[in-house]
Amino acid sequence: MNTGALLDVQRLEAAYGASQVLFGIDLALQRGEVATLLGRNGMGKSTAIRAVLGLTPANGGTISLRGKRIERLRADQIARLGVALVPEGRQIFPNLTVRENLVAFARSGASQAWNLKRVLELFPALERPADRMGNQLSGGEQQMLAIGRALMTNPDLLILDEATEGLAPLIREEVWRCLGTLKATGQTILVVDKYVERLIPLADQHTIIERGRVVWRGNSNELASDHALWHRYLGV
Repeated sequence: MNTGALLDVQRLEAAYGASQVLFGIDLALQRGEVATLLGRNGMGKSTAIRAVLGLTPANGGTISLRGKRIERLRADQIARLGVALVPEGRQIFPNLTVRENLVAFARSGASQAWNLKRVLELFPALERPADRMGNQLSGGEQQMLAIGRALMTNPDLLILDEATEGLAPLIREEVWRCLGTLKATGQTILVVDKYVERLIPLADQHTIIERGRVVWRGNSNELASDHALWHRYLGV
């Protein structure tokens, strides 16, 4: 066990039926770190995230949050322990307003470091006006709303799964700006994405998986200097 880690994943295995997907994944995040999980499509990144969230059963290994084993807990129990997801595809409520989408995720008893006012300050585009329905927002605004909705739970660990997929370059930059702001507040973040060049200055550590196995782990300086690694495992 990685003593003191906020999230500690050890020898994680997962399968869909008879098809094994993860083979002994290790991943650890210290409090306040920003880390990435990288790899080509279909290599097991989303399965690893789903296992951490309790959405896909772990059939081997351990997952610990603040030293407490969580791999056998339900997804709702893990969420209440302080893990929030910004899902691929955003999945906002189309028939609720911006405010309603945000307030619906406010977690009772949370520290309230993040509330409606602060989220709208982080994403001023959502405030003009905040009574628009979710299906009236642009793709970029929906992504901002999805991040803001996760923040309303005041999570210890924020996970973003392909948060910039399908967004225009300027909107992607807005998402990166947001993550930089969150990092400055000490928020622990795990990012699954493919824009490795943009993630290098943002993240502290990186893990690359290939066919369900960890093939590389290191810091941003190491990743920035090894373009052959990008080509081999990320197709960049």
